[in-house]
Amino acid sequence: MRADAQRNCELLLATAREVFLERGLDAPLDEIAKRAGLGPGTLYRHFPNRDALVEAVYRDQVNELTRHADELLARYPDQPLVALEQWMRAQVRFVSSQRGLGTRIKAMVDPHGETMVLCKAQLREAAGKMLAAGATAGVRTDLEPYDLLRIGHGIGLATETCSGPEADRLIEIMLAGLVAPVASVEG
Repeated sequence: MRADAQRNCELLLATAREVFLERGLDAPLDEIAKRAGLGPGTLYRHFPNRDALVEAVYRDQVNELTRHADELLARYPDQPLVALEQWMRAQVRFVSSQRGLGTRIKAMVDPHGETMVLCKAQLREAAGKMLAAGATAGVRTDLEPYDLLRIGHGIGLATETCSGPEADRLIEIMLAGLVAPVASVEG
């Protein structure tokens, strides 16, 4: 893709994300193009229909979250619990910021289609990296990547309409539960 076409695509995705959050997935596509400062033809060249745009926005958000896992592990190579905490906070923000759109997106996107299969694999891989790094710092080894994703998803949904401190408190409780208890030695 040419550089200008790539910039336009990225601008359309960022704008679509904003508009979908403000107005829902039924927001007029022409409004997205206009707000991005582009013509409708440019939008339709990149995304031939609403479903294609919705899938691309979702894929972009998942890519961002999975890249963030690698960035955190690189930033905190000797502090895997810090990396895990930061990534779980990002995952909870991702889920709670959707304000119900995540459920609608999943209903629109084929659960066995390429997008969902790819996104699930990416998220599981990122969660697996977090757990592997965390295991060196005492994170329970009986956890599966999908467990970590479900926990973050649950906190995100539970705090969708709450303030930050409530989500923070649940994240702190969850993180304490991820660390394996130290066996006591009786003598």
